[in-house]
Amino acid sequence: MNAPFHSPTRATARVALVTCAELPELEPDDRLIVAPLESLGVQAIPVVWDDPAVDWSSFDLAVLRSPWDYMSRRDEFVAWARSVERLRNPAGIVEWNTDKRYLAELAAGGAPVVPTTFVGPNELWQPPALDEYVIKPAVSAGSLDTGRYGPAHRAEALSHVARLQAAGRLTMIQPYLPAVDTYGETSLLYFADPETGALTYSHAIRKGPMLQGPDVGVEGLYKAEEITPREPTPAELAVGQAVIRAAPSGLLYARVDLIPDPEGNPLLIELELTEPSLFFEHGPGSAERFAASIVAAIAA
Repeated sequence: MNAPFHSPTRATARVALVTCAELPELEPDDRLIVAPLESLGVQAIPVVWDDPAVDWSSFDLAVLRSPWDYMSRRDEFVAWARSVERLRNPAGIVEWNTDKRYLAELAAGGAPVVPTTFVGPNELWQPPALDEYVIKPAVSAGSLDTGRYGPAHRAEALSHVARLQAAGRLTMIQPYLPAVDTYGETSLLYFADPETGALTYSHAIRKGPMLQGPDVGVEGLYKAEEITPREPTPAELAVGQAVIRAAPSGLLYARVDLIPDPEGNPLLIELELTEPSLFFEHGPGSAERFAASIVAAIAA
């Protein structure tokens, strides 16, 4: 027998699909979960995270989807997350995962992470002796404020880091892996099993290359992505599962982003637990699977 909804006195459960003011009706891909939720007796409502008129206690669950404007005010976003009792993924995960220093923790725990150097706002930095490398802020999403550099772009790289430091932002430096331009990036999607709550593999996609050179800015909330379905390799699935085992517990969803190193071994670029695109359009049945995970979380 299924457990009752969180608000058993209401005939239809209500779920807030959390977004931002620039996307008040959600991204098209996220709208694909509305009908499956309705078929399971759940009303899914797009809600802007920083709208002061919202009564978050009126929802049985709030599910983070596209609050992609939080990067410049992360402290405010984390404080908001802590104010929403039934948030998934929960506020503690949001605080941990919105600062990419979590990669250092995962690497220290044995996860195969792309080598990453962090540069603080007051630290001296010189470009590394690498053919190509990536500069981006530790608090970021959608590849904003991110650029690709080589020896010919020394001045631009120094300027990029200086700009981030002047804004008080922690900077990340990573090698640019050549496989990005050929094999592409693999994103593995995981949803909580409705019966056990354990994260279970759902589907995967391939991302094409996004960084063509130094950061020149972008209009909007994110850089455009080239997305296609992908059948992951056994090695990718093994690394993905290892990362999931190392991740915090209590997750409704996760996305594991991987890139092969020069020897073909999958390396973790990011573990997305806050507001990742879930690419329902490219995973047959994935919207229905995620809807079932949400219903189980409501009932928990």
